[in-house]
Amino acid sequence: MTSSRMRRVDEVIRAVLSDTLAQGLKDPRIGFVTVTDVSTSPDLRHSRVYVSVLGDDAARAASLEGLSSARGFLQSAINAELRLKRTPELSFVDDETVRRAARLEELLIDEEEGSP
Repeated sequence: MTSSRMRRVDEVIRAVLSDTLAQGLKDPRIGFVTVTDVSTSPDLRHSRVYVSVLGDDAARAASLEGLSSARGFLQSAINAELRLKRTPELSFVDDETVRRAARLEELLIDEEEGSP
């Protein structure tokens, strides 16, 4: 169960990362990335950042590598905004929710078309 403080911390981290990515990073590997969710551990040591990347598997892998290499810069942006005792270490995870929803929708449409 997530406390209201942790939800606020997660939301601020998500907003800071979204703004920083919208301004653009210099790494050419990072494509069109959307931060969909953030989950921070209760001790504020680790944050799992869920991202959705537009493109194929190679583009997703390259963007995740670019984000991992820009982790220090992104953590400093979070530190400047939050002023926490310790800045959480970021780990980036590909959020497959959008792709799963699209696949489910395709299956439902196929099922509707196939039924009499």
